[in-house]
Amino acid sequence: MKENSHIFYCPQAINAVEGQIVNLDEEESAHCCKVLRLNVNDQISLIDGVGGMYSAILVMCTKNSCSAKILQLENDIYIRPYYNHIAISPTKNIDRFEWFIEKAVEFGVDMITPILCSHSERKILKIERLEKIILSAVKQSGNVILPKINQLTPVLDVIKNANEDLKFIAHCEPGEKQFFANVCLPKSKSITLIGPEGDFSDQEINDAINKYGFKPISLGNTRLRTETAGVSISAFLACINN
Repeated sequence: MKENSHIFYCPQAINAVEGQIVNLDEEESAHCCKVLRLNVNDQISLIDGVGGMYSAILVMCTKNSCSAKILQLENDIYIRPYYNHIAISPTKNIDRFEWFIEKAVEFGVDMITPILCSHSERKILKIERLEKIILSAVKQSGNVILPKINQLTPVLDVIKNANEDLKFIAHCEPGEKQFFANVCLPKSKSITLIGPEGDFSDQEINDAINKYGFKPISLGNTRLRTETAGVSISAFLACINN
């Protein structure tokens, strides 16, 4: 990839070969042509969302439809050796939740599940808007894997169905907890539950720990906001894996 090459999301590029023509969707085409004012013969980079990045050259460029010819698959791309699933209660202030999503994607997250808890104050989310924030953050940060965001899900459903190797819950109630940096392992598959501003209920904490094997964790000696805790998880995992 050229140092300042513009990056576009193109799922059609999955397993593309040299010389293949692929098409950008309408939104990416508009960004390419109308916003960035690129044109035929300009070189760009494409990500397929599942780990591939390709050098390509524009062969058609209109405000509604752009096509590019694959030049080569980039081989020096960093692929995260771990899986990070954050299940987090959306904040009452949606701007804070959107900030969390942007920063978590920049550090590296594979799945975000907004959870509905007993003390949750926000019970409606516009997932399409959050998907756009994720895509923008992926392209800005140079990540090649597009994280998935799930619909708002009852926390008990997430707790029951979690199948990650490592399962953590960050809560503010007193009790024995382990510092997250000491228990998160490199190259692991993990899920971390982060509660709302009013924290998880006693029942939610008890079910997660005693029924389904979640480990209670601490993120330090200060009480973090929900969105800060979510970003901290992603930062810890990025550091321990780098």
